[in-house]
Amino acid sequence: MLYHLFYPLASDIKLFNVFKYLTFRSIYAMITALVVCFIIGPWVIRKLEGLQARQVIRTDGPESHLKKQGTPTMGGVLILAAIIVPTLLWADLTNQYVWLTIFIIVGYGLIGFVDDYKKVVEKNPKGLSPRQKMFWQVILGGIVGVALYSLPGFSTDVYFPFFKRIHPDLGIFYIPFAMLVIVGASNAVNLTDGLDGLAIGPVAINAATYLLFSYIAGNVRLSGYLQIPYVAGSGELAVLCGAMVGAGLGFLWYNSYPAEVFMGDVGSLSLGGGLGTLAVITKQEILLVIVGGIFVIEALSVIFQVGSYKYRGKRIFRMAPIHHHFELKGVAEPKIIVRFWIITIILALVAISTLKLR
Repeated sequence: MLYHLFYPLASDIKLFNVFKYLTFRSIYAMITALVVCFIIGPWVIRKLEGLQARQVIRTDGPESHLKKQGTPTMGGVLILAAIIVPTLLWADLTNQYVWLTIFIIVGYGLIGFVDDYKKVVEKNPKGLSPRQKMFWQVILGGIVGVALYSLPGFSTDVYFPFFKRIHPDLGIFYIPFAMLVIVGASNAVNLTDGLDGLAIGPVAINAATYLLFSYIAGNVRLSGYLQIPYVAGSGELAVLCGAMVGAGLGFLWYNSYPAEVFMGDVGSLSLGGGLGTLAVITKQEILLVIVGGIFVIEALSVIFQVGSYKYRGKRIFRMAPIHHHFELKGVAEPKIIVRFWIITIILALVAISTLKLR
């Protein structure tokens, strides 16, 4: 809104010319997201406490988690507000990619909200069934896949880091591929959200990485020089990425150990879906496996654990996802969290290095 309000005045008032710069608007989207978190964060936590939206802790998990019983959850509503408000203020709202990403963030957030509400407010331990959650995730992800496939000029090629000449064209099969990326990223972040600040830290780092890639992908000169796919209009996603970074840092203010609030599925599903959508639009889908390596490892640990127990009758880890395995081995929760953040930063640097290794 601010972009549409002030940028047209730039011809008369030179100061407003700054609104045409993505860097300026991305930075202030980030700052706005932080301000939103700091202003409404305490109010949201009080409201969640009033709704008795308190986390139920598994009794078969690490004993140290039992003291977290009763901590407010569904804090993802704060994250959603801190992403949507700055994006609406600072982004070009005529950009279709911005709206597609908002569609997934809000849509997946609603799926998570319904699941959380049933579990913690209505005290229905089952919430939404896994099939119901997956069904709606697939439907929404498929809608975005169809929308992108239908856009004139949007490439259905898949690009691989380090290999500039390998980019197979999936054609109509790009639709299920895009859906798989979005749904997979959403559930991977959801599985990672098990310790205080464990998921939101890597999400913020991933969003910062895709801020850079969306900015480059939307710039015809930079993308040509660095030999990455040019996606006209995708640069505007840098503003949304800035909002995601600010929302992540703002939520971490309350979610860092020991957490005052948990994000719940409303936060983890929406953030993961948002990252997957960013990866698809910027044509950096495979890169998400690198920069989001922590999420991939967490998801694979669950898949391997379930598969091993089903077919061999034996567990690979003491408990899955893998962060619980380290807890049961005696590693302190804050140390696991910070080490996972460090690993994510390293992976983000590796992902950025691919800009020159093509």
